[in-house]
Amino acid sequence: MKRHLIRYKMKPERADENERLIQAVFQELRDRSPDGVRYMTLRSGDGTFIHLVETQTDAHSDSITGLATFKAFQSGFGDRCSEAPQRDEMAVIGSYRMLGA
Repeated sequence: MKRHLIRYKMKPERADENERLIQAVFQELRDRSPDGVRYMTLRSGDGTFIHLVETQTDAHSDSITGLATFKAFQSGFGDRCSEAPQRDEMAVIGSYRMLGA
């Protein structure tokens, strides 16, 4: 099981656009319902986005990155950002009703 946290900040005038693109990714995920992946995105008031991704194997990450909506999200990503993404592999220390077992 791999867990990643990706954090970045959007330009203020592009944050809503970024959110709409992310919502499209989640809709496609719900429609396709792939196994082996869990994904959550949070947005703060200052335009910072945090993505939490859990995959059972490296191959399962394609369940997200292979989506047409994810490719649309990535298109122009650099132009929307005011702070570049930071990606870290994470370990769960504890969780109370946040993520599935």
